[in-house]
Amino acid sequence: MLIGESCTQTLIDNFNLLEPVCLRHALSKGLGLGIVLGGCIVKLPQLFKILNAKSVAGISLASYVLEVFANIITIAYNYRKGYPFTTYGEAVFIGMQNYVITLLILLFTGRANIGLAAGALLLVFTYSMFNSDIVGGALMSAFYGMTIPLVIFSRIPQIYEIHRNKYTGQLSAFAVFNYLLGTAARLFTTLVEIDDSLVLLGAVLALAANGALAAQMIYYWNAPEPKDKQRLESKKKN
Repeated sequence: MLIGESCTQTLIDNFNLLEPVCLRHALSKGLGLGIVLGGCIVKLPQLFKILNAKSVAGISLASYVLEVFANIITIAYNYRKGYPFTTYGEAVFIGMQNYVITLLILLFTGRANIGLAAGALLLVFTYSMFNSDIVGGALMSAFYGMTIPLVIFSRIPQIYEIHRNKYTGQLSAFAVFNYLLGTAARLFTTLVEIDDSLVLLGAVLALAANGALAAQMIYYWNAPEPKDKQRLESKKKN
């Protein structure tokens, strides 16, 4: 059982639904599973929005590249530590979606060839992260420690892009707000299930960064398209 034999007996067999420790654990497992399932679709609206518009206006390539690397390190660190899949599993599915979106950004900006080289590099990097003979435990922890500022830096280009354009472009509101809710829930599951200060710090900072992006989405909700972008589109049509 996801919640363990002891809590299963307490909550189900004995029907003691208000026992605080087991209740917290059950809520955490439920949230964790929900986050993982949500991670399977959270970036799909962004992906479809790009495909429908055939445009990546307002979307930062740097943000997605940094996030892909952060996803890989997060998965490898948690897997090698033996933490429950429900505490990090969404990173697997979000990472795959981020990679596809990164390729689309390269495609729609005329840099498709770079995507092939980047894919090969990513495979080598991923293999290294999961191989303890190449990346030892101490180095793995150091890499994971790097993802903490990486999470912040992955959001900064996107936050700056929106601030500069005063426009959210093709950025998906569904993805942004679901990311915010997901990181809030992940903070709770981390506090309940994992005794790891690095993971906790990462969850707190991820929530703060996603909160800033969500705030921009609300502030620029009905902002008009930048005039220089409108002129460029007009020239293309003519």
